[in-house]
Amino acid sequence: MNIVSQSFAGHISDLDLAAFAMANTVIDGFNFAMLLGMASALETLCGQAYGAKQHHMLGIYMQRSWLVLLAFAVLLSPVYVFSGRLLAALGQPAELAREAGMIGMCFLPSHLMYAILLPVMTFLQCQLKNRVTAAAAAVVFAVHVAATIFGVVVAFNLSWAIFAALLVAYALGGGCPETWSGFSASAFVDLKEFVALSASSGVMVCLENWYYRILVFLTGFMKNAELSVDALSIWVRVANELGATNGQGAKFATIVSTTTSFLISLFVSLLALIFHDKLAIIFSSSRAVIDAVDSISVLLALTILLNGIQPVLSGVAIGSGWQGLVAYVNIGSYYLIGVPVGVLLGWGFNYGVPGIWAGMIGGTMMQTLILAIITLRCDWNEEALKAGNRVRQWSSAK
Repeated sequence: MNIVSQSFAGHISDLDLAAFAMANTVIDGFNFAMLLGMASALETLCGQAYGAKQHHMLGIYMQRSWLVLLAFAVLLSPVYVFSGRLLAALGQPAELAREAGMIGMCFLPSHLMYAILLPVMTFLQCQLKNRVTAAAAAVVFAVHVAATIFGVVVAFNLSWAIFAALLVAYALGGGCPETWSGFSASAFVDLKEFVALSASSGVMVCLENWYYRILVFLTGFMKNAELSVDALSIWVRVANELGATNGQGAKFATIVSTTTSFLISLFVSLLALIFHDKLAIIFSSSRAVIDAVDSISVLLALTILLNGIQPVLSGVAIGSGWQGLVAYVNIGSYYLIGVPVGVLLGWGFNYGVPGIWAGMIGGTMMQTLILAIITLRCDWNEEALKAGNRVRQWSSAK
């Protein structure tokens, strides 16, 4: 849906593409990352509770997540309302900040939908009901493509609302009889502990997600900012969308998932290299933008390859409850290595956008390497015991 929306915006004008990218990738993206991260606490709790056959806890966890995410969504809402002023105050070009601010305000309804949709998606995923989410997504995607003709942001909000409505209707309407027994006052119990886990999950995912969004934001300070943001937003969108895909059982699942994802991302990386001069045509009719994307296709292919491995390792960390540890890894890899090196190459050595992107890739490679070492050294039987204890503790606290 993001690719379709950005493509339509890009074929209107270069300014519309840059403004949509700034509003969607930076403003909406920053807040989405926060809610996504907080919702990922459910991946730990619901996944382990389902494995321990504490099925009744999944519905309670989802209700707690709704309460926490909706509260944070409301607190984050002013960012959308004042997004134009915020971007201008941070030094973005006046015209770009104004257009992005207008679009940013329009993203507010979808922001609230994230708080409802993300917990129910995780709730279903932990029960291995991915086909339900896939079927709903297929329906919504068709609606989104058709509705985008009448307005990019209107279609975006409508699609997320329909997506949330379909999954909530399935989960609460009888599709999950073992794990949903109705609304319960138990959802309000132990909210402090739940918020703490959600916050640590949010920090971990935000540090990871914000990394590439900061990259798009930084390009707004370059000469010819509109072109730089256009090109870079396309690279980020393509890389993110195309790249992301018991104790011994967990170890086996990790090996299978990492291997499968690596092979898929390798294939897609090769496609990016083969069609290096045609990728940007999906997003823009501007020759300057198309040439800018083409000039850095090698870095794009490498990013896709890394994005096929890194998210799997992050998923292992979330499933194992290592959010706090990985947050420190992300700070060191991304913000002490990636961003400074990117800024040094981009401005200090005058390599521009390719320099910033190369520095960011270095940070991602460092984070992937550290996560791989942690995963390889993990004692999965010990982790299984910890998970069992955690489930019993949370279940008894109900």
